[in-house]
Amino acid sequence: MSDPQFTHLDSAGHARMVDVSPKEPTHRRAVARCDVQMQPETIAAIVNREVKKGDVLSVARVAGIQAAKRTSDMIPLCHPLMISSVSVNFEVGDDRITIEANVDCIERTGVEMEALHACSVAALTIYDMCKSADRAMTITDLALWEKTGGRSGTYRRAREGAGSNTADPA
Repeated sequence: MSDPQFTHLDSAGHARMVDVSPKEPTHRRAVARCDVQMQPETIAAIVNREVKKGDVLSVARVAGIQAAKRTSDMIPLCHPLMISSVSVNFEVGDDRITIEANVDCIERTGVEMEALHACSVAALTIYDMCKSADRAMTITDLALWEKTGGRSGTYRRAREGAGSNTADPA
């Protein structure tokens, strides 16, 4: 791997927002995932819609979508983007909920931060809505799983058990 280039630093080492105006808009897509680990009883309460605060997964889905749209408000050097679509989906297991956020746009810069932000806020929403029943919940493994578009091309995270956790060539 070559030396990293920190594009958000100027020649004096000060933070700056990168100028993306010379770039052509292209279709960009990013997929992020994370897990919320919890007690099986908490999973059952969520699935059976017995959580007193409401329908946990519906609220978490809307929170994730809203987070994707507001990423530049929270991450100081992110560009505000005109997002084309956001989806937040859940896979419910015995002791965890896996969250996947997909974000698309046609822009001059990528949507990786928007997908990661959507995933993390959806996870935090699940925690918030269920914390009175299960304070031991843990949010884990937040990661970018896929990114397409732009000059750097496609990135896909290697599947578990497929060797090291590095990019798969597209």
